[in-house]
Amino acid sequence: MVVRLERRAAMHDKRHHLRTLACSKSVKRKNVTMDDLLCIYKLKLKLEAVKRELSNLIAIKRELQLPKKGVEVEKGEKGFLVRVICEKGGDKLVSILEVFEEMGLTVSHARVSCNLYLSMEAIVVAEEERALHVKSIAQAITKAIERQ
Repeated sequence: MVVRLERRAAMHDKRHHLRTLACSKSVKRKNVTMDDLLCIYKLKLKLEAVKRELSNLIAIKRELQLPKKGVEVEKGEKGFLVRVICEKGGDKLVSILEVFEEMGLTVSHARVSCNLYLSMEAIVVAEEERALHVKSIAQAITKAIERQ
């Protein structure tokens, strides 16, 4: 008899703890359990919403960090200064170097980075004395990038 009373008191204490944790006003064990499940489900939905918002913020931050994509060509003292910024992937660098070769340009100095995007800065010199225009070089490089 005493053991039953102790068990009943222990169960009462456990239910009381459950009610306080789940902010439940129910006395019955079944209702407290349902309230707990409902509370867990609501927390799960809130967690998913926070994860979605975090992924959106990360995507926005990544977009803000990326510089404008494109090709810039400037005429310099020794040749042309070429700056290329585009998405990484594929053989874009190889395509750009093939364009230089087709146009008769030699790369005298280059710096390439490929962390979040492909960034290249190069000084190219014409092998022959041909009339090369800044626009034609930029268009050829842009086409090579877009082919990928």
